[in-house]
Parts: sequence; C-alpha cells; structure tokens
Amino acid sequence: MPRLIAGLSGPVDIRIDRWGIAHIKAESQPDAFFAQGWNAARDRLWQIDLWRKRGLGLLAGDFGPKYAKKDEAARLFLYSGDMAAEWRSYGPNAEAWTEAFVAGINAYVDGIDAGSHPMPPEFTLMGTRPTRWQAVDVVRIRSHARVHNLDNELRRSAVLAKYSAEADGLRKARQPDRPLRVPESFDLAELPSAILETYLLSTEPPSFGTDEIQPESAPSELLGSNAWALTPARSTTGRPILATDPHRAHQMPSLRYMVHLQAPGLNVIGAGEPGVPGVSFGHNEDIAFGLTIWPIDQEDLYVYDLNPDDPDQYRYQGEWQRMEVRRESLPVRGEAQPRSIELAFTRHGPVLHVDRAAGKAYALRTVWTEPGTAAYLASLNFLQARTVDDYEQALRGWGAPSSNHIVAEKGGRIAHFTAGFVPIRPNWDGMLPVPGDGRFEWAGLRDPLTTPRTKDPADGWVATANQFNLTEDWLGDDTTPGYEWPDPARYRTIAAGLAARQQHSLADIRALQTSFGSHPAERLVPLLEPLAETEARAMLLAWDRHLAADSAGAALFETWLMRHLVPAALEAASPDGLQAYAALPDAALVVDLLVDGDSRLGDRDALLTATLAAAWQDALDRFGASPAEWRWGDFHHAYHPHDLDAFLPADSRGSWDVGPLPRGGSGLVINNNNYRQSDGRLTLGVTWRMVCDVGNWDATVTVNSPGQSGDPASAHYRDLFPIWAADDYVPMAFSDGAVSDVTEQTIHLHPENVRRSS
Repeated sequence: MPRLIAGLSGPVDIRIDRWGIAHIKAESQPDAFFAQGWNAARDRLWQIDLWRKRGLGLLAGDFGPKYAKKDEAARLFLYSGDMAAEWRSYGPNAEAWTEAFVAGINAYVDGIDAGSHPMPPEFTLMGTRPTRWQAVDVVRIRSHARVHNLDNELRRSAVLAKYSAEADGLRKARQPDRPLRVPESFDLAELPSAILETYLLSTEPPSFGTDEIQPESAPSELLGSNAWALTPARSTTGRPILATDPHRAHQMPSLRYMVHLQAPGLNVIGAGEPGVPGVSFGHNEDIAFGLTIWPIDQEDLYVYDLNPDDPDQYRYQGEWQRMEVRRESLPVRGEAQPRSIELAFTRHGPVLHVDRAAGKAYALRTVWTEPGTAAYLASLNFLQARTVDDYEQALRGWGAPSSNHIVAEKGGRIAHFTAGFVPIRPNWDGMLPVPGDGRFEWAGLRDPLTTPRTKDPADGWVATANQFNLTEDWLGDDTTPGYEWPDPARYRTIAAGLAARQQHSLADIRALQTSFGSHPAERLVPLLEPLAETEARAMLLAWDRHLAADSAGAALFETWLMRHLVPAALEAASPDGLQAYAALPDAALVVDLLVDGDSRLGDRDALLTATLAAAWQDALDRFGASPAEWRWGDFHHAYHPHDLDAFLPADSRGSWDVGPLPRGGSGLVINNNNYRQSDGRLTLGVTWRMVCDVGNWDATVTVNSPGQSGDPASAHYRDLFPIWAADDYVPMAFSDGAVSDVTEQTIHLHPENVRRSS
C-alpha cells in the first residue's frame, strides 16, 4: 500500500536491502532528493535534528542553560554572506535539490505529528520534539567539519614565547621545515585558553549526561582517511580499482549514511552525512570517487589592541574601528523568556575572546566566511560527472573541508586532485597569530584548478592518507598552504602495498584496506637486533609486525611504542615541560629520531632497552602472566555507548550500546583504529569502507558500522558491527537486478493528490 506524501510530484520506490541500504528510484531528480530526506528522517531523525540544532545554535532550547555557551559559539560561524553566490558554489541544481531534501525531512516530521509515524525514542526520552528545516539551514552551518590550524597557532605562540623555534619542532614536526616568521613588533605569548574553548564549543558535538558541557580536545590531525586507485594495467580485472575509507569519531549512530539515488539523469550510490543531500563517497554509472582530508591552513587568528576609552573599538590601520555587534534571541529550556545575546565581529571575522583587562581582542579569519564552504555540500557538483575531467571542473567550488580526491572512470583513467580554498598570504606563512592592525591581510584565494594534482600517473596508481604531498611549486615562502600534516605511516604502508606486485585483485585491495601492518614497527623493531637478549626482544623480533587482535607481539609493541618509547624519547629530546603544549605525541618524529640516532636522545640503545623492559612489565600487568596468551584485542576494542544511555531507565542501561568486540590496529595502520590509552576503547577511525571494480559496479563491496539505522529497535541498528569488526564487507548492489535480489522491504511513496490503488 503506497504512502501518500505531500510535496512529491510523482511516485517513488524505496527498496531497503538486507543491510539497510536504501535504493531510491524516482521519476524526477527533486523527488529522489525528497525521498532521500524522508528516508534519512526515517532512519536517523534524532541524529539529523541534533545536527541542525547544534549547527544553528539551538541546543539550549531543547536541553537547558548549560548548552547556552555552545549555542553562542556555534552562531559565531553561521554563514551570513551573499546567498546567491553561496548556492552557485554547489552547482546549478544545488538549491533545488536541497529544497527537496529538507522538504522530505519535514514531510516525515509531519507524519509524526499526524500520528502516521512513531516518534523516535530519543525525543520521548529527552522530552523534546523534532523541528522543521529550511534549505538555508544546510548551507548556513559551517562548523560540522573543522578546518585548520587555529589550535596549532595557539600552541606554537606559547612554545616560542617560552622555548624556541627548535623546540617547537619537537612539539610537532613542520613540513616543509621552514624558519618561523614572527611578525614585527608582535609579542609572542601563551594566549587565553578561552580562544580555543570557544572554537571547540562551536565545532564539537554535544555531550549528554554530564554536569558541565566542555569542548572536546581531539586534535584535528587525527581526522584522517585513506583512498587510492589503480589503472587497468595494475588490476587483474582489466578495469580500474578504487578503494576509500574515511576516518572520523566513532559514534552512535555512525557519521556515515549510505543511499542510492536513481532518477532520469542521476544514478549514484555511496555514503555521505545523513543531514546533507547526495553522497560524498561512492560511484555513479561512469566514475568512482573517494576523498581524504588535505590539512592545509584555512584559518588565521588576529590579535587586536582595544581602545582604552571604548573597548568595543579595535585599532586597524592607525584608526579605531568599531566591532559589529549582532544581537540575537537565544531560547533556553526552563527559562520563561529567551536570552538576549551579543555576538561581536571584526572586519576579519568572529570575535572568540575579549580580554578587557589586557586591552586585547581575538578574532578568527576563516574560509567559512566565503561562499561554498558548507561541509561536503559541494559533492552535489560531481554526482553527475562522467569523466575525470568533469570531476576536476566540478571541484572549482569545493571550499571545505580541504580534501584530497581520488577518482577513477570506467574508461580507465585515474586521478588525484586536491581541493579547498587556499588563502593567499602575501607577507606571512600562517603559522602564528598575527596583529589585526592591517599589516596581514589575505589577498584573495588561489585558483582552485592550480592546487596539486596527478592524472594518469606512469606507475599506475594514486593514493592519499592525509600525508604531506605538496609539489615544488607550492613550497615558496608565501605559497605553502600548510605545515602541519598527520603521521605518514598509513600512506607509506599503502604505497608499499601497491608497489609490491604489478597487478592487484579485488581481494588484494580488500586485504590492503583492512591491513594491520605497522610501518613504525617495520622501522623500529630492527633497532632491537644489537640489544641484549630478553623475552621482550625475542617476542618482537619473531613477530610479523601486524597489529592483529589475536597477536601477543602486537600487545607488547603497542604498549612499548605508545606508553613508554614515545613519551620517553620526547622527554629525552625536549626541554622540560614542552610536551604539555603538544596536541598529541608526534610518533613519526620519534621514529625518525630513533632511526637516525639523533644525539638529542642520548644513548639510543639504553633508551630502547629501558623502555622495552618497562613495557614488558606493563604488559604482564595488563595482559597476564603468560606472554604466549597475550592478545592485543583483549585491551583494544570497539565499544560504542549511546550518548543518551545515562537517561535510560536503570533496567535498560546499556541496551542502546553496541559492543564490545576485540579489534586489531591502531591510529598508525591502514585499518585505522585510534584508541584511548586508559582503557583501549576505540575513539576514532574507519567505520565505512568501499572497494570498487570500476565499471563492474555490482562487484563493489562496502560496510558501514554499526548499522544504517539510528533506531535502537531496528534490525539495522547494529547488524553491520560484527561484519565490520571481522574486517569483512557486504555487497553494494547497483543494477536493478542486483538490487532486486537483495531487497527485503519496499516503501512506495505517492503524491498526496494521487488516490490509493486497490
């Protein structure tokens, strides 16, 4: 029996396959996106409603006064510029598709209000209701994908004020390693923590069940991903192969949501974010595509002198200029009247902190103020691309997050493109805060088609894992777009794996994508050869250097590397107290220092011996008295508690949680599974994967942990979790026949003005 839905122009079929993936077939493109919104609400309404309220600064209205500061911070970064230019950035169909998408969400909410759909249990539990969307909500929100590098500017300023530029290189290695350029007459200092706190309050998801709402502090360099592609000559299929797996925080439900959209002129399947129309990773009938973060510098902190006679004025080009103050109404649950709040802006951007006692103000210049920087929405530009060249042109409007794109077309071509707005800094490098007095201004943005790229490489493959990948023409004093890059370990393992044989099968690529091979182990374990014989040394020398869940060697190596060797090496090489300013220990730097035998480490063999002995005792305490029975997965595990667990009745606590299951890996292997040192719980890494035999689309495989649905009662809430934990995949059906073979449920949507058929 069809469901009658206001807002549709024609019938739509939504076929739900056995893994919860929705295959939407419509008679028009707007109807396909309408159904995408409706179905996303069916599966993920709590998640997308929270996404909207968090981004727009509306959490306090639902959850009370402790969220008011978070709302104020979020509102600082809402886009308020030219809306016509904004919509143009995402392609000619973007506004119509987004209008249809949010209309679909609203239609589902209408169904809840009418009693035809159940209220998702999260709303009932928290005593809230979903609200209706406008298309501009999707584009105005900027803060759902962080850009770079405010946090490192703040840390670097503090380090240079207290230590030296050389010391800063031990906090976080710079690539390329250029001399730091301190602005003339600028006093380096440890700047107020409130600056970063405001920023993180705006960008991090809300937490529930705690007494205080605090910003998270996960370093932005942990937000990584992998993607690569092979030409037909390097593939046993005779077609290109593309693999992609983005890495983000583990959460319930997952960030990624899969969908298949089919309408005249549109046939695309893949994963995106449930509150954004379209997909960002996947394939259409002609090309496959994936992306990773390209962590260039798209932010600058400006420091202003305030007028002592009027602290709402700041000095710019020798004159006092008044901050723009926007007054807004902030609803707060439990308060009879909305709060009146004031948001301040300079000519450079939102004011993150004012220190009236010191006579200073701090504002952020960010690409978020530019049209085209709503996170991932520019994916709409390439959904209908047919070739590598089409895709390249579609990236003209890609502003944020700055990304590496891997593309393969069924004709055989492959490419790697970088994309994202690159500020032109004519007279500084962006590595430190700068005075807001007018001497340091962006001179526009670089031509988006000039950023580094590779098409049809001679060696037959392209790959990205967020590594430093700037070409020589991007390494000038005023052209280098960023200096902070994640650990290159994942990329080096991918590159070695792709170079290991001339041709790769789909099975080979699946095995590489789920590999636990440790590049740090490959470099460090040989250093143990000359040391005195011990049980610990013998175990690691005999170990295969893979961080498998059932591996005793992996348990010892990770204990040694992360809990003992890296901290001890950095302590030995660094001035006292320096590492307190690091976002996280720079393991790649440590490995380089050790392999090179850097004199700052002192006696390398003594350091290795002492830390390995300490790690052995630590492992005995953690894993038990029988080393042969140690298992890395006994500590390192996937467990995803639901954010609202604390609000469930006592006899239901834990029922919405997923796990635990043992996992291999770490944050430095291709199969990225970052974890907490305190208890081994995974915090960030891969939850969605795809491997494409490009052109033979029904051979594509995927997985999306823990499941497609956010409804704890759904069969698709946790069904993919054990498959993912076993490093396995499910089919990603594409052709009508393949979709029909795996369909378990079909939802028929008809326009409300169409009579039901018998």
